[in-house]
Amino acid sequence: MIYYHNPRCSKSRKGLELLEESKKDYKIKLYLSEDLSFSEIKNLIKKLKMKPQDLIRKNEKVIKEEGLKFDDMSDDEIISLLIEYPILIERPILVSSDKAIVGRPPELIKSMLK
Repeated sequence: MIYYHNPRCSKSRKGLELLEESKKDYKIKLYLSEDLSFSEIKNLIKKLKMKPQDLIRKNEKVIKEEGLKFDDMSDDEIISLLIEYPILIERPILVSSDKAIVGRPPELIKSMLK
C-alpha cells in the first residue's frame, strides 16, 4: 500500500497512526515534496472512483491567489493543476493494488486495513 501523507496535516497524522497500528506493509509518499506524475494521479482518481474535481481541497488559498476556476476545466487540465499545486490534493489517501480511499475522516482508512 502507498500512503499519500502530509505531515503538517492532523488528519494525515491520525491516519498514519491507524496504519502503523495495523502492522500492514505500506510506503509513505510525501506528495508535497515528491514528484507526482500525470498517470499516477489519473490512476489514483480511477481507484478512488471519483472525478478529478472531487479530489481538490476547495479552501486552499492558492485557488483564490491564482484565480482558479475548476468548473471550466477538463479532467486532464485539473490533473495537470494537481501536479503543479499538490497542496490542492485532498488528504490523506491510502492506495492498494486495486482501490484507494481518502481518509477524511481518518477512521475511513480502517476499511482498507481489514
